[in-house]
Amino acid sequence: MSAAWRPGWRAQLPELFAQHWDVVVVGGGITGAGILLEASRRGLKALLVEQRDFAWGTSSRSSKLVHGGLRYLKEGRIGLTRESVHERERLLAEAPGLVQRQGFAFGNYAGRKPGRRLFLLGLAVYDLLAGSRSKHYHPADDFLMLAPNVGRAGLRGGMCYTDAKTDDARLVLRVLQEAQASGGVAVNYAPVQGLLRENGRVVGVRVLDDLSGATHHVSAQVVINATGAWADGLRGQAGSSHTLRPLRGSHLVLPAWRLPLAQAISLMHPRDGRPVFAFPWEGVTLVGTTDVDHAAPLAQEAAITRAEFDYLMEALHTAFPQEGIVPSDVLATYAGVRPVIDSGQADPSKEPREHAVWVDDGMVTVTGGKLTTFRVIALDALRRAAPLIPGWRGPFDARPVFRPAALVPEARQLPAAWRERLLGRHGTQAAGLIAAAQPGELARIPGTETLWAELRWAARAEAVERLEDLLLRRTRLGLQLRGGGAGLAERLRAVCQPELGWPDRRWEAEWAAYLALWNAHYSLPADYA
Repeated sequence: MSAAWRPGWRAQLPELFAQHWDVVVVGGGITGAGILLEASRRGLKALLVEQRDFAWGTSSRSSKLVHGGLRYLKEGRIGLTRESVHERERLLAEAPGLVQRQGFAFGNYAGRKPGRRLFLLGLAVYDLLAGSRSKHYHPADDFLMLAPNVGRAGLRGGMCYTDAKTDDARLVLRVLQEAQASGGVAVNYAPVQGLLRENGRVVGVRVLDDLSGATHHVSAQVVINATGAWADGLRGQAGSSHTLRPLRGSHLVLPAWRLPLAQAISLMHPRDGRPVFAFPWEGVTLVGTTDVDHAAPLAQEAAITRAEFDYLMEALHTAFPQEGIVPSDVLATYAGVRPVIDSGQADPSKEPREHAVWVDDGMVTVTGGKLTTFRVIALDALRRAAPLIPGWRGPFDARPVFRPAALVPEARQLPAAWRERLLGRHGTQAAGLIAAAQPGELARIPGTETLWAELRWAARAEAVERLEDLLLRRTRLGLQLRGGGAGLAERLRAVCQPELGWPDRRWEAEWAAYLALWNAHYSLPADYA
């Protein structure tokens, strides 16, 4: 168990917040987690504070892809694609079971763009950047063996290539656990209410412990604002102007049996030519994504709109016309807000996806970028922070993110793929997870790839403060099970309530709050209900 998240760990917060830190990272998504890790393993005394739960924002609501950005090639962003491909390959090598290869199939249809020649040219460049070569084009009969449920009318053949996928929230948790093993400290439900200054320079933050109500002044050599789509809010306190264009990406979740896929199926949407995909993920099928301006207040949880729902359903009907998918087939929806740098493009999809780093009054702000390149982004932020930390100048070499881990002998009873998955998602804590499992808990929860034991361990050892933390981020049951898991309410309670130490009244209040949240933000749009 992480020393920082052992039972009663929040009682230490007043003492922790009273210390002077080399680095205070604001934001508990993948960028903040990466910075905490890279700072703490380089000998810096580093603290991370997150306003809600770890990965609550964009980093639990992404498209779950660790990809090189094939579509960025046509926009001439070769540097971004090269960087992403290299990071994808590193993560695949370092975190099997957490980051996994995923085949993609793209049908070549008469009259649809892009044509075979242009697509294969892009794939050739993609291979070159990755240092590999493979066969990409398949005639129609062969393509249908790889993707048997795609539409057949006008199909001439198809292109196939490989990228990767992950559980984005678990990736954040794994990186935070690695950071804590190097001495870093990560605190959720600790919003920053303001900046501390001396002689005009930012020297710390005013933090609210959202659970106790206490306010703390936390001093640091440097504050790094890694709040993603929320970065303008904190940066504005340092006198900077608006730089971000929040864009919403929404997704549908279908049961795997309703749309069974071996390959990810990608297509250009018939309405606007944007890439849309469906792929197998964690026992379900994900469909995404949209790319629209997000005008709602960022303090509110994002949710899919009726227009976005219809847009994704239209894509499904185009790709799989014979499947007859209807709204009631959808298990859940989710929406995330991307931190995209505003360059004034009329089309949101054409906005640049590169990250940016600024320094304002001694505070470093980093935002933008991709899930895949979080390590590169973290190191870039630390390079900019280095001159603000007396006596520290790096180094900034790219080190492996994850430490090797092994399982206890009892794990031999599990299938090899399950063992790899547990090691990938839980690292050195996987052995403790298996040892804590009670009879029958080393079995999958129906409709998912999650073990009951993972639920118990998360409740015990992973800083769960709200039921939504457990069901939407530590595990993804709220996305994988109809009604957010309401049908398993009693079993969930039996496993988790004793570990959380919540009395009956607290559990019942948390369950009611979770269902209200799920119905408002993770179900179908209200006019489909």
